[in-house]
Amino acid sequence: MTIAPVRVESAVPVEAQPATQQPKGRKGLVITLVLAVAAIFWISPLALLVITAVRPLSDFIGNGPLSWPDAFTWSNFKDAWGIGNFATTYRNSALLALMKVPLGVLISAMLGFALAKLRMKFRRTVMFTVFLGLTIPIYIAIVPVFIMMRQAGATDSLFGLIGPYLAFGIPFEVLVLQSFFRQIPDEIIEAAKVDGAGDWRVFFTMILPLSLPALVTVAILDAVATWNEFLFALILLNSDAHKTIPVGLLNFQGQFANNNTGLAAGILIAVVPILIAYTLLQRWIVGGLTAGATKG
Repeated sequence: MTIAPVRVESAVPVEAQPATQQPKGRKGLVITLVLAVAAIFWISPLALLVITAVRPLSDFIGNGPLSWPDAFTWSNFKDAWGIGNFATTYRNSALLALMKVPLGVLISAMLGFALAKLRMKFRRTVMFTVFLGLTIPIYIAIVPVFIMMRQAGATDSLFGLIGPYLAFGIPFEVLVLQSFFRQIPDEIIEAAKVDGAGDWRVFFTMILPLSLPALVTVAILDAVATWNEFLFALILLNSDAHKTIPVGLLNFQGQFANNNTGLAAGILIAVVPILIAYTLLQRWIVGGLTAGATKG
């Protein structure tokens, strides 16, 4: 004797099912609108900066910064290049970044690898000491650093900035890199050591290639911080021949008047390399920052 299968009808009417999707659709619409408004507020300073850079100074003073320009001009960029001495400051900032960023990333990578994978005495103490640097504000170190640099004869020199930049940049880089190194399986390192590879060979031939996303992320963030750093450069650099871009932007501030449109054009000139770097390498930045967030 066979029993015919019993077909169970849904207790929910067919007409009522689409209604359950409406709250989700409305929720998605609300989220989209909120994000759109947030994006507008987020990009509004950049839009205001661009508009200010392409309007005459007389129009800016007469109509106010929030008004739509009556005329547009590109002469602000030409004037800003000369006033800000960008031919010199660009060279100094690029040279400083080329010297400091690779050195800082290499030191941070070696220290992060040692803290994450090597068995060493006082590892927790060293890690705590390094991360303690993240809690020290740069402002309270200005006077001691200036005294040290003056006694060492390293003021008014791009090389003199490398030491303070490394001291305040390495803690964050080590935090990111050691978190990424912890996700690398220990079996890979152990297999390499069984084959006769030492710690240095493991680090340079295995760890660095596997950590390329994190290294690129740290390098980009470090380059941006070095490019935009102002306080140490202002205190330690005196001559115009050694000033960096942030210090050169002070030329737009006068005693009795400010060249606001020229300053806006100068800021845009200064941030062009940063915008290009973020646009081309944003995938590496996001991937490097999130690679060590989860374990899998």
